[in-house]
Amino acid sequence: MSVVNTSVPRPGRRKTFKEWFALPKNQQRLVIFTFAVVPVFLLIMFTYFPFAKMVQFSFYNMSYTKNRGFIGLKNYISVFTKDELFSTFRISLYYMVGALVQIALALYFATILSFRTKFTAFYKGAMFFPFLINGIAIGFIFKFFYTRGYVLDTTLGFFGIPLDSLPFWLRDVKLNNWSLVATSVWKYMGQNMVLFAGAIMSVDPNLYEAAAIDGANKWHQFRYIILPSISTVLTLNVILSITGSLSAFEPPYVITSMGGNGTATYFIKMHQTAHVEHRVGLACAMAVVLVLIIAVCTIFQKLLFKYAFRNAGTETKAAKGAK
Repeated sequence: MSVVNTSVPRPGRRKTFKEWFALPKNQQRLVIFTFAVVPVFLLIMFTYFPFAKMVQFSFYNMSYTKNRGFIGLKNYISVFTKDELFSTFRISLYYMVGALVQIALALYFATILSFRTKFTAFYKGAMFFPFLINGIAIGFIFKFFYTRGYVLDTTLGFFGIPLDSLPFWLRDVKLNNWSLVATSVWKYMGQNMVLFAGAIMSVDPNLYEAAAIDGANKWHQFRYIILPSISTVLTLNVILSITGSLSAFEPPYVITSMGGNGTATYFIKMHQTAHVEHRVGLACAMAVVLVLIIAVCTIFQKLLFKYAFRNAGTETKAAKGAK
């Protein structure tokens, strides 16, 4: 039988670390410090401090081995004046259109699979599976998928379309960017669908019954019940998809060998500037410009959705009142 030591330290005697640590108040302080101060320190050390250094480097003419001195805003002026740099943002428009298509498809499938449908779990898993695959692996898969005479051309040949009448999916400048966008839609659509499905399943089922009694069809239920109820998740998904399209990297980097045939995005050009041309200062300026553009787009989208769903709460309360 163990004996608990209940002795109290004599007044004036300094507590040992073991005695100090045994006090609940000190343990609570240690837990607070560990779970609050340490993560903040790591965040500052590995996120904010490198970002601050990147902003600093953007004002210098430097490479990985040489620093030729402070040049002020010349790097930023080069970003906006050199056509081969800033013009690559035009490629991001393809991915923005693809992001909107991706959101629309995800919302459509999530709405259908949120109701009673056979093999719902199978369909959700099949659509979500591409998101689990590594982006580099997906790039190699679609590189052979679009190669002349391979998977896509062979599949279209089964429907009687001759090979000579098919375009070069990765060489034709009118089609290659759309081909890469389709790859991104295939990969990320399932992730958005799962998020939408989870939000839709949290809607009170009695609202659908009340709306059906009042004569509402499926479109009315989607417009006045589902859409207002998932407005927060919808806003988040659109913001992440649109801002992600500005930094598209993996599909053109792998499929078209670092953005060949006019598929180089702004992110790929920034990579080439830093790691191929070794103009680190200019690449840092490009990164800062990208961060600012993403921040502006995020604020604009939040204001836009705030205006679009300004009556969402009223519509939801009206639907509940009709129940």
